[in-house]
Amino acid sequence: APPECPFCGEVAGQELEEHVRERHGHLLGAPGTGNGEQLYECPMCSLTCTNIQILEEHVDLHLEEHSFSEGTDLELAQQLQTEEDRLQRSEEEKREREEFKKLQRQYGLDNSGGYKQQFLKSMEREVDRGRMQPFEYHKRKADMMECLAFGIDDGKTKTSGVIEALCTYYQNENKDVRRVWLSAGVDHFHSSLGDRGWGCGYRNFQMLLSSLLQNSLYRDCLRDTTLIPSIPKIQSMIEDAWREGFDPHGASHFNNRLHGSKAWIGACEIYSLLTSLRMKCQIIDFHKPTGPMGTHPRLFEWVLHYYSTDNEGGAKVVCTSKPPIYLQHQGHSRTVVGIEEKRNKSLCLLLFDPGCSSQEMQKLLKQNSDGTNLKLLRKFVGSLKEKQYQIVAVDGVLSLEEKAARCSASQVLTSEKIP
Repeated sequence: APPECPFCGEVAGQELEEHVRERHGHLLGAPGTGNGEQLYECPMCSLTCTNIQILEEHVDLHLEEHSFSEGTDLELAQQLQTEEDRLQRSEEEKREREEFKKLQRQYGLDNSGGYKQQFLKSMEREVDRGRMQPFEYHKRKADMMECLAFGIDDGKTKTSGVIEALCTYYQNENKDVRRVWLSAGVDHFHSSLGDRGWGCGYRNFQMLLSSLLQNSLYRDCLRDTTLIPSIPKIQSMIEDAWREGFDPHGASHFNNRLHGSKAWIGACEIYSLLTSLRMKCQIIDFHKPTGPMGTHPRLFEWVLHYYSTDNEGGAKVVCTSKPPIYLQHQGHSRTVVGIEEKRNKSLCLLLFDPGCSSQEMQKLLKQNSDGTNLKLLRKFVGSLKEKQYQIVAVDGVLSLEEKAARCSASQVLTSEKIP
């Protein structure tokens, strides 16, 4: 067959070279071709073509492949991101569940039992470790069951007479205490095998109640509570206050149930319980430091005013009729039983701590002349540096009408804040 032109396909016969030179000479002689052909290089893969249309089709294929690849990559990226988000949410939910369970355990809301169950388990561990004989275990178990049946504290963590010993000590102290105010007689109660780690709020209530029971002003309100109640009994008393309508918001936090749990209680529960017993009390919230280095001098000033009001006589030691003060901060609570005013006018709180054992408290009954044992009780301004404190102070008796009004008010219970 006659030869055809490679550029236009026309039959050129014997004059092919001449045809190409005349018709398509502008495509010849491109640098680097070696045979005079014009070459077109693909900008995407460097492939060379001798025809511009072929090159365009070739480039179009590249663009189609790139578009497909982009779409595939985008879809894959979206799938990977979706899976990553799902895994992240799953991890966050798992972490939140674990944190919630941890908080439930920490605050005794994990349904792991209450005072009785912890007491028995603690004694069993003592027997296993050889620290308690089996006969002692059974005796203490029987004693505990009897006390729980009657709803009274067994008194085995109680130390009495500390306030009286302090009064005697301060009468003879001549160094740096200018004046001191003390609460009316207060028994100290510390945590036992049944409430160690969570019972401080209940033990502080027992301390407060021990003073109120000795005060004739409050005897009528407490005619049904002549003995110090056990911790499970106090839990039931708080539940009774909730049923009366006190602090429904706080009750919902505990699912309206304390008895049989190791739930921590705080200032609001103490307020509700005391008010249900017709005690005139108030919550004061020291919601931020009022002094340098995160200290709370306003708290000390408030306590001084509480004790010194109606007790302004010139005596160095003032044994007031004031009940002790419930003092709460994050994670712990204590009982204020008095306040010192030093000769340099600085103030020092005297605190009963439920974490302090009977053995330590007994040392205060035999106070030495230099007062070194008082370090168990003394807290200076620089010693209380939590971010926030709350106190519950009792100062009188409520009529039935006043109690009903406070019950209604507690449905939106707010504490008074010290600016």
